[in-house]
Amino acid sequence: MKIGILGGTKLASSLGNKMLAMNQTVVFGVREDFVTKEIEWKILNMYLDKIFSYETAIEMSDVLLICCENEHLPKVCNSLAVSDLKNKIIIDCTNGAYTAEFSCNTTLINKSIGQNKLFKAFNNLGIDYPKSDPMGLVKETYYCGPDSAEKLSVKKIIEWVGFRPVDAGEIENAMLLEAFYHLRKTISFQRPEKMDYHFKLIAV
Repeated sequence: MKIGILGGTKLASSLGNKMLAMNQTVVFGVREDFVTKEIEWKILNMYLDKIFSYETAIEMSDVLLICCENEHLPKVCNSLAVSDLKNKIIIDCTNGAYTAEFSCNTTLINKSIGQNKLFKAFNNLGIDYPKSDPMGLVKETYYCGPDSAEKLSVKKIIEWVGFRPVDAGEIENAMLLEAFYHLRKTISFQRPEKMDYHFKLIAV
């Protein structure tokens, strides 16, 4: 299984490096004007078989993780729309901007991929992860999507990265996962110490 990660964010490099450490085959898709400023990306750029364009990474991969910034999501969606996505697993790891006209990124992505199955996972981490969790205390992530063999693969990928997967149901619940992320960010911004806060699911 070859995994493609679309986006030049901290979350993209962090998830990719975790998977590479588990001996998984990983490629990265970035925009044409992407500059490798951070050390993680400089190291990845030293390899000739790791960083490609969005379209090339999509073509090479069996599983796609969308980890880009919101301003670059339309370009990713355009690349998805013109690509052959048959039998590919697509996972949205992003969050829409929290505004009065709040719209879930998953909805935009879904319009670009036709009848192909879409899942959501890792969005509770945020695209600045691991900056949002410098001590590595977050141990779980939530995922949703259609019940299928592909959903079991998404669960397995989450476990590869080192998180406990929490099934949040069908893809229609993607809006709830994004709202969950924005709630924790709102709490974090309002606290005087300006630290990141995360939720932990417990059973009682």
